[in-house]
Amino acid sequence: MSRIEKANILSRQQQVAELGRGVEEILLESELIERLANGSPLSVKAGFDPTAPDLHLGHTVLLNKMRQFQEFGHKVIFLIGDFTGMIGDPSGKNVTRPPLTQEEIKENAKTYRDQVYKILDPDKTILDFNSRWMSKMDASSLIHLASKHTVARMLERDDFHTRYVEGKPIAIHEFLYPLIQGYDSVALKADVELGGTDQKFNLLVGRQLQQAYGQKPQIVLTVPLLEGLDGVNKMSKSLGNYIGINELPLEMFGKLMSISDKLMWRYFELLSFRSLEDIKDLKARVKKGENPRDIKFLLALEIVGRFNGMAAADQAKKEFIARHQHGAVPENLDEITISSAEQSLGIGQVLREAGLAASSSEGYRLVKQGAVRRDGEHIRDPKVVLPVDGTAAVFKVGKRKFARVTLRLKVKN
Repeated sequence: MSRIEKANILSRQQQVAELGRGVEEILLESELIERLANGSPLSVKAGFDPTAPDLHLGHTVLLNKMRQFQEFGHKVIFLIGDFTGMIGDPSGKNVTRPPLTQEEIKENAKTYRDQVYKILDPDKTILDFNSRWMSKMDASSLIHLASKHTVARMLERDDFHTRYVEGKPIAIHEFLYPLIQGYDSVALKADVELGGTDQKFNLLVGRQLQQAYGQKPQIVLTVPLLEGLDGVNKMSKSLGNYIGINELPLEMFGKLMSISDKLMWRYFELLSFRSLEDIKDLKARVKKGENPRDIKFLLALEIVGRFNGMAAADQAKKEFIARHQHGAVPENLDEITISSAEQSLGIGQVLREAGLAASSSEGYRLVKQGAVRRDGEHIRDPKVVLPVDGTAAVFKVGKRKFARVTLRLKVKN
């Protein structure tokens, strides 16, 4: 074997190792290695339904993986599902999801375009819309597509199966969603499709349909769903546990500093561009006694700098420290431990049980009034839930109430 051949094999191995970082599954890894060995750029597709106008850090887990493919010289297709958006993705839902209007889809798609290039290289990104081919498909073509899949296979999907068993309605148009998403891969002749773990069924339909249409089946890469600020539920705007990529630098910095020390490592793995070796070294530093807060500063600086520039990130750090130290925290704080069998608690309940509010409802009202801080940062969303993971935080309510509160999971007997 020549030196060049050995170098190419090493390069492929490096690609697979880096592309597999933070990935839940590669189906099938052997096929990915085989296609990389051919040397030709792969066509890598990821679809986004314009169901919400803003992207958050949870979305960037997938976008970061697309960026890696770009860096390795592959062709990346950012597919906006303007046609499938009219159906509404039923994945993980236990009720029929209402379709979007054309006006909502157009407005949300524009916002996506404005934000996605903060991560992807615009010169190496193909932006496409699945209405380009689906709007031309007539009724007979759609029936032909529907003949390529079975109802039995559809009902293997967890959400459909659960709703069927529980007697909850499943609209016929919902069965079209995975078929059309799968057909997108046929139309684009995709070599690879990326998606969250909740999309696995739909991605595999793409493989099956490509085979049915005489194409080589795509490789499927699924990425984890990033936990939000609460450390329990996936990041979601509706749950109020998200960090938007368009947020102001100080707000983004403060939210990142508010995550638990345990969740910090998950964010490093899925969001940071640091090497795995670097992250291993950071863990070793904490194990030797370095303050996790100092390591969290590095994460916050990296993420805020990525979307706002390093000058803005450095300024956000200075302002965060100044705010955190403003109004000296009493040296003899009340130390309060709240034990719970639940994995997370709402902010109102935490304030009530810590004696910082007379009731949960008063706690929610104080949050709405902007009177509650956690480790120096305002909590403004009354829907915020906090992880019960042993992490301690200093709460300040109003001007004079302070307490260091630890949320600890109750040990079962």
